[in-house]
Amino acid sequence: MTLPDLLPHLVAAWLFLVGCYGLVTTRNLVHAVGSLTVVQSSTYVLLLAIGYRHGGTAPVFGDVPPGTPVVDPVVQAMTLTDVVVSATVTALLLALTVQIHKRHGTVDPDQLTTLRR
Repeated sequence: MTLPDLLPHLVAAWLFLVGCYGLVTTRNLVHAVGSLTVVQSSTYVLLLAIGYRHGGTAPVFGDVPPGTPVVDPVVQAMTLTDVVVSATVTALLLALTVQIHKRHGTVDPDQLTTLRR
């Protein structure tokens, strides 16, 4: 594998590690949701890197001559689904964070003592 082929995989790994670092070190639920979004965005880069094909055209088969390389349309559909799921999860987690702040007055997980046994 050459560096241009490996670069999207390295970017995906870097995004994943940065997001995980943010999740581990944060003391704020809003920051944790943002870090989780960064982790989820690494999957977009990885999926698109897997589906990419050098010299490939768009997967519209009506006007493509036989034998022409095309990119994988399944990976594009999976990436679009991943974006929708990520937006839904982010909205849900932010709504839960707002409710936690309303009930407990803080978004610091260490100060949520009423949730402990």
